[in-house]
Amino acid sequence: MRLSCSINGVRRDIDDVAGGESLLFTLRERAGLAGSKNACEQGECGSCTVYLDGEPVCACLVAALQAHGREVVTVEGLGGADPVQRAFVATGAVQCGFCTPGLVMTARELLQRRPNPSDPEIREALAGNLCRCTGYEKIFDAVRLAASPAGESA
Repeated sequence: MRLSCSINGVRRDIDDVAGGESLLFTLRERAGLAGSKNACEQGECGSCTVYLDGEPVCACLVAALQAHGREVVTVEGLGGADPVQRAFVATGAVQCGFCTPGLVMTARELLQRRPNPSDPEIREALAGNLCRCTGYEKIFDAVRLAASPAGESA
């Protein structure tokens, strides 16, 4: 089947998409966008988080054909100048990098909803993202920095 959707602002037509194929597989293997990571394939780790019509979703749980006619944004679609990405680098929140794309996507959505979140709000928002390297404190520092006026220039 053919999937027609917008990916990172560009209209894409992807052929030969199987009915049960995940959006994650389609993005990584057919569209060449490897930023969203394949870890648990059960929606438990958050490494595959993308925006579907502006809402964060685990791409491993979304059938690719559900994105037909819709807008998909991956971490690649953020560009390199995103304040959350810069804050992750500035605070050392990026270690192995495997969880980073999902954490960045989740943190961005949080900051759009709550521009100045409390620590409990940050903790709750990031609860669906697993990281095995950082111990989360640097990730929290990154979200706090991105939310601050200094975060724009991080």
